[in-house]
Amino acid sequence: MSERHPLVEIGSAILSPLRAICLDYPEAVEAVAFGSPTFQVRSKNFAMVHKPDERVSVWCKAPPGAQEAYIASAPDRYYKPPYLGPKGWIAAWISPECNPDWDEIEDIVDESYRLIAPKRLVATLDENASLHGIVTGDRRLDYRRAKC
Repeated sequence: MSERHPLVEIGSAILSPLRAICLDYPEAVEAVAFGSPTFQVRSKNFAMVHKPDERVSVWCKAPPGAQEAYIASAPDRYYKPPYLGPKGWIAAWISPECNPDWDEIEDIVDESYRLIAPKRLVATLDENASLHGIVTGDRRLDYRRAKC
C-alpha cells in the first residue's frame, strides 16, 4: 500500500511568480508530487517546490558546474538539495523573507526546462526567441568562470 504525502500549503506570494515563469514554457503543466507543487514537461519534473523548514524553495536541474557556482555566489540563497543534489540539482529559497532574485530564478528554471524537455520543444523556444529578436541566456550566471 502506498502512503500519501500531506499537501504542503504554499502562499500565492510565492507560487504566483513561480507559476508565471514555469507555465510559460511549451507543454508545461503544474502537478502535485510528494504533496507539493511541481512543474513538468511530458511528465518529467523541471521545477519542484519544497518546504524543508518554514521557508519555501524550488529545486531545478542544473548543468554541470552550475550548482557549485550558484551556491558559492550566494550561499544564503542557494543550497544543495537532498536526494537530487548529488545529481547536480540546485535549490533556491523563494520565500518572500528570503528576498528571492526572480530574474535568477527564471534563469535557473530556464536551464532546467532546457535540460529536461525534449529537444524539439527546446528548439521551438529558440526559434520563437530569434523571431522576436530575443537573445537567450543573456542574464545567466556564467558558472564556467565563477570562482568556487
